[in-house]
Amino acid sequence: MSGTFTKSMARNVFYGGTLFFILLFLALTFDSMQALPERDNRAALTEEVAHGKKLWEVNNCIGCHTLLGEGAYFAPELGNVYVRRGPEFIKAWIKSQPTGAPGRRQMPQFNFTEEELDAFFFNVTSTTEIYTNDWPPNVEG
Repeated sequence: MSGTFTKSMARNVFYGGTLFFILLFLALTFDSMQALPERDNRAALTEEVAHGKKLWEVNNCIGCHTLLGEGAYFAPELGNVYVRRGPEFIKAWIKSQPTGAPGRRQMPQFNFTEEELDAFFFNVTSTTEIYTNDWPPNVEG
């Protein structure tokens, strides 16, 4: 083989590589489009979930908590809190804040009504139904 790299060889490498990566891109796009409808859970979005999301945003919960890995790391991950603790614990925890335990981080008291607590709970539980590819990697978030 010759030790020189000709224009013709460079052109062939460029066109071959370009064709390869275009085909790879198309194959991955096709695969993603086939997999996404199976993971879509838009049917789970209800008025209660939307109301709970609004409470989440108005009270700036993301300022302390993470949700599916996004947000602040001051307080626990809430993407799998339903699996970890269950509905009664979540509601009781929100109602009992702040606990006043010395040396612990304190969550403010939001004075949610029962309807708002249920809406917030529906929002949190709807995140457990999202396919996250096993995120967070451990149960405790």
